[in-house]
Amino acid sequence: MATTLTHRAASAPGPASRDNLLEQLLAKARPLVMGVLNVTPDSFFDGGRYLDPHAAVAHARRLAAESADIIDVGAQSTRPYGGAVRIAVEEERARLASVLSDVVAIGVPVSIDTLSAAIAAWALKLGAAIVNDVWGLQGDADMARVVAEHEAPVIIMHNRETADPAIDVVAEVTGFFRRSLDIAARAGIPRERIVLDPGIGFGKTAEQSLICIARLDAWRDLGVPLLVGASRKRFIHSVAPSEPMHRLGGSLAAHLLAVENGAAIVRVHDVAATAQALAVAAAIRRAR
Repeated sequence: MATTLTHRAASAPGPASRDNLLEQLLAKARPLVMGVLNVTPDSFFDGGRYLDPHAAVAHARRLAAESADIIDVGAQSTRPYGGAVRIAVEEERARLASVLSDVVAIGVPVSIDTLSAAIAAWALKLGAAIVNDVWGLQGDADMARVVAEHEAPVIIMHNRETADPAIDVVAEVTGFFRRSLDIAARAGIPRERIVLDPGIGFGKTAEQSLICIARLDAWRDLGVPLLVGASRKRFIHSVAPSEPMHRLGGSLAAHLLAVENGAAIVRVHDVAATAQALAVAAAIRRAR
């Protein structure tokens, strides 16, 4: 699956380019692949691998070469199973400062994965194009304002502090999304700049994560694209016991079925393998 994006010299995208970026990406009429770049010591799969700026930028270039449509850069671990250390904004900015401009210069749209509105605003000024908020505009009270002022697309992810096996997870996620969409509307963020993510593994049991992938159609009537990030996550272990480094097969299966069920974007650690799997699946569907 070859990317149609042209790698270009670094320049911070202006409001007009951000305003129609999501539309341009989705116009490719195929699932988009978001590649993960964690410049953290404690992310559940690749923590510590890309703390060195040279290693981080080299990995971003590799993601681009493997046909990533978006590169998702984060410096604050948001691992979904607890234990992630919340760092100060200054430390998060310092981790990003040594890599963000160079990653933007690669020419693939960059999303900033952060809990902090201050970091989101800073990253957008440096050329990041998208905000990926794992608390869906319901964490930092300034996040919706920052997104609106920069006219940036935003990924709204469902989250909750703890998993509750007794809840109806589809109803829970639906209610969260509706609250987030209301916050977005009041801040002036139009629907065409919003992506919804059910937050696989975040505040969910393994069974609830499986249900979210199986029931993606429940959120289609909200009228915005859906993203699924199932890469290497623990729910795979509940089906096929394995450590994160051995969960590629489960990740591919989850993302293929997520796309089958309506996901427009998948967030992955393994861009080349995912792009190949999606391309082959699409070819088989066409052969029908």
